[in-house]
Amino acid sequence: MTDDLCLESSYIGTSRTNLILFTRHWGEQVRAVKFLEIQGRFAMQRGHLESPTIAFETWGELNASADNAVLIFTGLSPSAHAASSPKDPSAGWWEDMIGHGKPLDTDRYFIICINSLGSCFGSTGPASDNPETQKPYRLEFPVLTVEDIAISASHLLDHLGIDQLHTVVGASMGGMTALAFALEQPARCKRLVSISSATRALPHAIALRSLQREIIRKDPLWQNGQYDTKGHGPITGMRLARKLGMISYRSGQEWAERFGRERAPDFTESDTPFGIDFEVESYLESHANRFTGSFDANCYLYLSRAMDLFDGLDHGGSLTASFSSLQLESAMVIGVGTDILFPLVQQQALADALAEKVADVAFVPLESLQGHDSFLVDMDRFRPAMAAYF
Repeated sequence: MTDDLCLESSYIGTSRTNLILFTRHWGEQVRAVKFLEIQGRFAMQRGHLESPTIAFETWGELNASADNAVLIFTGLSPSAHAASSPKDPSAGWWEDMIGHGKPLDTDRYFIICINSLGSCFGSTGPASDNPETQKPYRLEFPVLTVEDIAISASHLLDHLGIDQLHTVVGASMGGMTALAFALEQPARCKRLVSISSATRALPHAIALRSLQREIIRKDPLWQNGQYDTKGHGPITGMRLARKLGMISYRSGQEWAERFGRERAPDFTESDTPFGIDFEVESYLESHANRFTGSFDANCYLYLSRAMDLFDGLDHGGSLTASFSSLQLESAMVIGVGTDILFPLVQQQALADALAEKVADVAFVPLESLQGHDSFLVDMDRFRPAMAAYF
């Protein structure tokens, strides 16, 4: 498919900011993703951006009172394409959760999913051109925080005419962002769903992500962030970082049951002493190869670091003080016993802290073998939990 990019733009004025909304065309097909340019200087916690763009998709219709909107913040690597639609029938990363008759029912709710600021799927990030230099930001991109991502979403809500959300939802990094949004924009949040997330990363999780970042930066082709973006970047570093990530996203119990010691389908005895012998190795190799062709290395570094930097205590010195500004009516916190990145004890601690301020808090521990990735793959457990809340 040729990349015949045509941007249709219209200026939209609001009481808070002036925005430009873009719809992207590829040939005859109109893609579901939309682009919102925030006009002027966007202040960040550790710098600023000039007129950044936020990519987003929507499903369902906003009702007349504009009170049925559900905002979804993603994990580190997904795009805004959480579900299929008539404009883009390809399956989304949360396909089983969004749509007619599903927990996030598009007959009842107006669903919004944004691509995080700092990512590489349409929102402004390190791979985007700096308007001041007309060259990619690369490492000139400001230090990114979860709060920056949360605040960028508020500009989108301004444009859409949404003063208050029905619910803000997030999983993994998205759960941190949803919590940051509730803290930064308390009047806009009535309900919060936090999935496999926490108020701060534990040292174990920080250490894992730190090693992933070092693996990428130690690849000679990373070139201090100035790598070739046309297929000759730090591919080895990204592959290895993704493999380490996959090991942390799933549980040992699942892999024992799923792979055991089965040999790879194409395994053959050879003189190569360190080839891919086992099915689990083949699985990691396949996932790593797919990831390297779809995600920018610098974007990965920035988003990964943002997760580590987030600390709910920064909003008040203690969770009690930080949460004192919340205006939530209810919240649900979901965790999984096999999650090693955000252990269940962190979900319990978050629920307990929320309960000191919020009248209705549900803590939902789930038994799933899929570890941190359960919210993406174990729909038999996650769909009933979400349906009960919505």
